[in-house]
Amino acid sequence: MRTKGSRGVWVGSLALVAVGVVLLLNNFALISGFNVAALAPLLLVIAGAAILLRGDLLSGSEGRAFGITRGSVESATLEVSAAEIDVKMRPLQREGRLIAGQYAANARPALHVQGTHTFLKMDRAATPWLSFADWDMELAPDLPWQVLVSASLGQVDIDLTGLIVKNGLISTGLGDIRLTPPGEAFEPIYLRSSAGSITVIAAPGCDVRVHVSEGVFFKAHVDSNRYIQIEPGVYEAHDPANTNTPVDVYVSGMFGDAYLA
Repeated sequence: MRTKGSRGVWVGSLALVAVGVVLLLNNFALISGFNVAALAPLLLVIAGAAILLRGDLLSGSEGRAFGITRGSVESATLEVSAAEIDVKMRPLQREGRLIAGQYAANARPALHVQGTHTFLKMDRAATPWLSFADWDMELAPDLPWQVLVSASLGQVDIDLTGLIVKNGLISTGLGDIRLTPPGEAFEPIYLRSSAGSITVIAAPGCDVRVHVSEGVFFKAHVDSNRYIQIEPGVYEAHDPANTNTPVDVYVSGMFGDAYLA
């Protein structure tokens, strides 16, 4: 069975062969009145087909697996500057690892250790500009994380269920944010989007208190079966079996909507 990568190469190769045949016929005057410049839009078609089928334009820039062992690390900060790249995050299932997942070319997390705290950074500026492979990562659940994620056009999908979170700041320009808060957080988590929707999903067994700053073009849509409004703009999802302090999530935006589910 062909993979997405092989399909992308197949489509691109077929298109190039077709262009070559047309140019050859034109050179031998077998096609009259043909304008070579008219083929320029076909380059966009080829590029678009490659992105749709492979998720990338550069064959060497597809997602690559990575994994970093935990060692003596007791806390961590993860900073992701994704720009147009989509970001996915969830708990790590394999013990002994600090972080694992998929990254684009040259975007393997840069690691800096200070005592028992480690700083991990993934930067879009380090990757080829034509590389659009998604960043998918899993985080160790048995140490506190500071999560900092920013994207301009990329979508952010973060599931913090089962993780310990110190605090978090997740912001996008035009991209949407989807967050499942953790069961425990020492400090608030902030979600901000200039022109995207923000979805907060309260997992069973987790107490979440969501503070929504509504505006003229940014409104909240709340699942009344899961949340109760405790004061204007503040909604709480409570599980009677949970004795932890509710995780505070602050949601704000300019254009778009907030969805509490």
